[in-house]
Amino acid sequence: MTTPAAEVQSPVRSATPRWTLGVLLTGALLLLPFGVSSFWIRIATEVLLWAGLAQSWNIIGGYTGYLSFGHGAFFGLGAYVTGIGMTVLGWPFAAGLVASGGLAAALAAAIGYPTLRLRGAYFAIASWAFGEMLRQVATVLEVTGGAFGMRLPAFLNLPFFYYVTLGTSALVYLTTYVLLERSPFGYKLLAIREHEEAAEMVGVNTVAVKVNAFALSAFFPGVLGGIYAYWLTYIHPDSVLGGIITDLMVVMVFLGGMGTFWGPLLGAFLVQMVSRSLWLAWGESTLYLVIIGVAICVVVLFMPGGIVGLLEGRRAPLLAPRAAWRWWRERVRW
Repeated sequence: MTTPAAEVQSPVRSATPRWTLGVLLTGALLLLPFGVSSFWIRIATEVLLWAGLAQSWNIIGGYTGYLSFGHGAFFGLGAYVTGIGMTVLGWPFAAGLVASGGLAAALAAAIGYPTLRLRGAYFAIASWAFGEMLRQVATVLEVTGGAFGMRLPAFLNLPFFYYVTLGTSALVYLTTYVLLERSPFGYKLLAIREHEEAAEMVGVNTVAVKVNAFALSAFFPGVLGGIYAYWLTYIHPDSVLGGIITDLMVVMVFLGGMGTFWGPLLGAFLVQMVSRSLWLAWGESTLYLVIIGVAICVVVLFMPGGIVGLLEGRRAPLLAPRAAWRWWRERVRW
């Protein structure tokens, strides 16, 4: 997705409000397990997990402008690498996480080198096909447990998984801030997103930059997948390689704001809280998917900058009814 040149924002922005908010948020998250029940620790862990996944997808989808619809494959790969490492090879949990992230990044670089030369829907289809291929492979391999799934050794320590997930997700956001918001690498991604041909003309090695961004965006889902596998102790191809994982990443980023720093965190919080609230009200129901789908349609039509864009006053026709009507008439030919 591209943004008009007049709306392009520099990745270098004022650090003071962001650091203040970050310090307050970090303090609250560190103290959270001491003041809430196990139920809310679990909910908070889920929110942090999805916040990290959404920001990881935002690196390639929001900052680079390449929509990956197979990104959940790296999450599932990390889950299985950690599971196989711990149950078959006898690795410790930490070694499994390192291997999960490294293998996911290496695989992303390998498939990204040819596929990132594609653009638009062609790359989206190629990434989706990769994710489906990996799910089918996990279903037939004996080492993964096939269609029966895989069990990991149980470790019933909820605060442990909360803090591991918090640390990993914080690392995702810190990496995004340092490498994408505060460095020349972020400018190169921004140039590719806005006008790739122009970026090539001024000397940007677009293929190398995109491959690096894709590998970076795959590393963290690999690590988070390993954490998720050990946390739940049981994984299945449909649970860690299903298309819904990528779909939720995309939904959270679109809802919060593509290419923004805080957007994925906000989107993950809202989507997860809405889904859990509906689950408490109606049990195992897919109604929340319908509600989220309607919300995304509203965001795409009326808030293309997401909630962050709305709060910052960018392209927010819902704030002015007359402007919204003119905006709608311009796009719909009766």
